[in-house]
Order: sequence, then C-alpha cells, then structure tokens
Amino acid sequence: MSSLPVDPQLYVAFLGIMAVMAVTPGPANIFAVATGMERGKAAALTAVAGMNLATLVWFGAAALGLGALVAAFPQVFRLIAVLGALYVAWLGLKALLRALRPTQGALALSATRHGSSALRDGFMVQIANPKAILFFTAVLPPFLDIRRALVPQLSLFAVATVGLDVISMSLYALGGAALAARMAHPRFQRGFSVFVGVLLLLAASLIALRLFA
Repeated sequence: MSSLPVDPQLYVAFLGIMAVMAVTPGPANIFAVATGMERGKAAALTAVAGMNLATLVWFGAAALGLGALVAAFPQVFRLIAVLGALYVAWLGLKALLRALRPTQGALALSATRHGSSALRDGFMVQIANPKAILFFTAVLPPFLDIRRALVPQLSLFAVATVGLDVISMSLYALGGAALAARMAHPRFQRGFSVFVGVLLLLAASLIALRLFA
C-alpha cells in the first residue's frame, strides 16, 4: 500500500467529503445556474470550465505551499476575495439594469449570451471564492501524507475535485439553461434578468459572508 500515491481509505473518505461539498449550493453553483438562465447551455458549460480552471490554479498554489502563503499574507487573499465578491455583485447589478431596459425578444437574449466571456467570469468567481481558500487551507491538508510524494497526491485529489465539481456545476448550469428558452419572450426575459441579478447578488453575499465569518 505504501507504494500507492494516496492511501485508498483516505481517498475514499476524501471522495465522500468532496461529493457533499460539490452538490452543496454555494457561489459557484449559484453562478452556474444564473449563467445557464441568462446565456444558455454553451455559455454555462464554458463558465463551468472557467471555474474548474481556477480550481486547478488553486491546486497549483497548494503545491507551492498555499497554507504558508495565506499565513504570511492573509490580507492579500482577503483582498482577492473582496474583489471577487465585488465583481460578482457587478455582474448581478448589470443583470438588474438590463431588466429595466426595453427588450427585443430573442435578439436581446442572443446579445446577452455572447456579450462577455463566460470563461473569464467563471474563473473570476472561483478564484475569489473563500470556499476554495478554506478547502485548500483546512479541508485538503489533513488528507495529505508527508511521507508520500506531494505532486502525485495533489494530482489524484485534483482529479476527484474537478471531476465532482464538473458534474455538479454542469447539472446546475444545464438546469438554468433549460429555463433560458423561455427568455425568447420579452416579459420572461425581463423577469429572468431580475432573477439572475438576484442570484448573482446572493452569490456575492455568500462570498462576503464566508470572508468575514
């Protein structure tokens, strides 16, 4: 067993914890729903890719000693999270402002879907998510074995984390996208813009609450 990169029992326990964390509604899953509703299936899945790209960046930071960096520069990571919360709140306010403008049916929806980068937005949401910082500084370290090579361990944990997150976020995103077709009607489009704005502001609030809890 010692030749394995990760202790099998420890890995199974990690999978269980990650499964629960992945399906629990939070800023990332809420953003996935909002993006699906507002921009459609393709943009939603692109946003999911952006969020998981950010997760891989966090794993890279963990390999470089994220815990030590957080301890040494806590204000830097707090600032990143604050900026992320403000960015998500800005996206929510943009959606609310769209609800106040005259709509043009399917044409307006198309412009909304392609107006900005879902990949970038998804990346920004997850890179500034305090839940991610908490995961890499509190949840992951107990599963790491200092007697084994670090990179293989992190690689296996990354596969599990990203795999479960992709499944969960995609289901949330596609659920939101299933409602997007109704937005071809101006009245529904306006109502959904309000709902999307509220969802994004809720996601920003969750980031802030976890940051200052």
